[in-house]
Amino acid sequence: MSTAISGVFTPTRLHSAASIYSSSSSSLAPCNKICTARLLNKSASSLSLDNGLRSSSRWVKRKSCVKVYMSSAVGAETLISDALFADYKPTSAFLFPGQGAQAVGMGKDAQSVPAAADLFTRANEILGYDILELCLNGPKEKLDSTVISQPALYVTSLAAVEVLRARDGGQDIIDSIDVACGLSLGEYTALAFVGAFSFEDGLKLVKLRGEAMQEASDAAQSAMVSVIGLDAQKVQMLCDAANAEVEEKERVQIANYLCNGNYAVSGGLKGVEIVESKAKSFKARMTVRLAVAGAFHTHFMEPAVSRLEAALAETEIKTPKIPVISNVDAQPHSDPVTIKKILARQVTSPVQWETTLKSLLGKGLKNSYELGPGKVIAGIMKRIDKKASIENVIA
Repeated sequence: MSTAISGVFTPTRLHSAASIYSSSSSSLAPCNKICTARLLNKSASSLSLDNGLRSSSRWVKRKSCVKVYMSSAVGAETLISDALFADYKPTSAFLFPGQGAQAVGMGKDAQSVPAAADLFTRANEILGYDILELCLNGPKEKLDSTVISQPALYVTSLAAVEVLRARDGGQDIIDSIDVACGLSLGEYTALAFVGAFSFEDGLKLVKLRGEAMQEASDAAQSAMVSVIGLDAQKVQMLCDAANAEVEEKERVQIANYLCNGNYAVSGGLKGVEIVESKAKSFKARMTVRLAVAGAFHTHFMEPAVSRLEAALAETEIKTPKIPVISNVDAQPHSDPVTIKKILARQVTSPVQWETTLKSLLGKGLKNSYELGPGKVIAGIMKRIDKKASIENVIA
């Protein structure tokens, strides 16, 4: 691994901060504004991540100067404007999968790439168990558990970046990426990739996230179900019909807006069962009960929020090098404090994945890469736009 470069924002240069694989910190020096002409013309050559993303004028594309207000420090962080990426123009994207994409055997390809294999070794020290063994050999029931699958997907997806880097032309692809996003859990992977936090810090957060979500699920009888073949309006009508027959604590809502014809509903177990029983009458093609611990992305996960907030408060988060699109509002955020608030809210907020992909495509996205096991994201992308370019990179 190369040594991380500690950098600062200045009016004329934007130096690289730590890479996704380093715990080194960076600082933000006070300034009144960052002029985009300077960012594009003078700082492109210095934009980099250790062993990772390097210079690209597409990293920051602004037509006007962006004011960056330097406020009082919060821990080791400094507040900046959250509008740094407001006018981003995506051309190439990395997309990271979420829980449900895991499969026994993932991680096998990573073992032939030293940098990828090293991530699993380092992960073991944090997790306290052999994550590679579980990825390669299961058992499936254990790998599918929330507390295991989330760290497993995080590590395997970042290992896929190293697998890509090792192949001919892989580094050029990595250098071309100017936006990243991830489905639910995958948002943490995306933030690690762009250097918002170190690999180790991200894994600690993901580990705690999985544990907190499992505990919240254990505290109530809840579930998730995919409704296939209906648009969002019809699924909402289905939820309303189910909610009319249950108590408030059993109510359901759309939790994952994936694409037209595929929306996940979360809520109380009775509410979910009624959704399943009524789906055919609403002309749904089918329903699929999801193998998750409980009603993710609803108020049922509220007990997990305080634990996440406490962990995030102790984690150094830096301004992302390129935009990462939030699951909560389908917007990029640059202020570390705002990112922390967004991540804490994410577990109780519906995932706006459909809006995210439509926005990227509408803004001109040309190439995208799904990094990690499975082809869930590729399938969703093709449902939204059959002509969309997406390549799967597994580890």
